[in-house]
This record gives sequence, structure tokens and C-alpha cells, in this order.
Amino acid sequence: MERTDPDLAADERTMLTQFLDYHRATLVGKVRGLDAAGLRTQVGRSGLTLAGLLKHAALNEDHWFSVILHDRPQSEPWASAPWDRDADWEFHTAVDDDLGDLLALYEATCERSRAAIAEVPDLGTPSARTSRQGERFTARWILLHMLEETARHNDHADLLRENVDGATGE
Repeated sequence: MERTDPDLAADERTMLTQFLDYHRATLVGKVRGLDAAGLRTQVGRSGLTLAGLLKHAALNEDHWFSVILHDRPQSEPWASAPWDRDADWEFHTAVDDDLGDLLALYEATCERSRAAIAEVPDLGTPSARTSRQGERFTARWILLHMLEETARHNDHADLLRENVDGATGE
């Protein structure tokens, strides 16, 4: 996943998807080149790892764009995960995953998300599933939420990566 600066002038859908892709690529850049120990490194009392962040980001992509927006079944590995035994399964199991497998999972999920958003006629399109309060999200809301979520996790990734090997930057 190559990081490309978003266009300075474009329509709303293009700008939102480009900014989300920018942050997706930033997250991928934070894990590239790490060995298994680097992927599992934790800071302080937190159990958060770069491997866990990447797998969690893949789960969020699939959940929001496929399940919530289009009411599609949860894909694997999420569909068969033992969520009833471990609500943070993606974080806990990621430390045993290979970096190549995690990147492939994330990149495939992001590609499905791009296709899912391309299917909606406009960003005001309501989601197939509702919120806990029974309201529908719009495709715009989901894009903005995923942009916020991915950017927020990039802050965590910055801290974790710097702790692993001192690498800093965008």
C-alpha cells in the first residue's frame, strides 16, 4: 500500500477516500520491516502492539463497510473468532500472526472496503444496519468514522514504532 497525498481539490467522496487511504498506508508503513519481536512490543502497562493495531484496523474496516453499511456476513477470520470468550480476540491473537499474513489481511479488507463504498450511489446513502439506538448511519458518517479511527490508531502506532526502533515520522 503506497502512501499518496490526497488531492487539494476534489469532490467530497474522492477527498474522503483519499484521506482514508493515506491513513491506511501510514499504518502499513508503521509495521513494514519489523520482525516478530517488534510487532509484539508493548509500551508500559498497555497490552497494545503494532500487530494488534493492524489486525484491529482490518476488523474495523470489515465491520463498518461490509457488515454495517451493506449487511453482509462477517468475513473470516472474524466470523469464526471466539468473541464470547475474548472480546479483544484480534488484539490478543495478532501477536502470533506473521507480518505478511497481517498485511495481506489488512490490504484485502481495505480493498473490499473501497469496493463497498464505491457501490453506494452517494454519501448520504443510509446503512443497512442500525446503531444501538435504531438509527441508520450514512456512508459519509462511516467514511468519516473510519478516517478518525485509522488516524487515531496511527498515533498509537507512532508511539509503538518509536519504542521498537526509534523510527519516527509520518
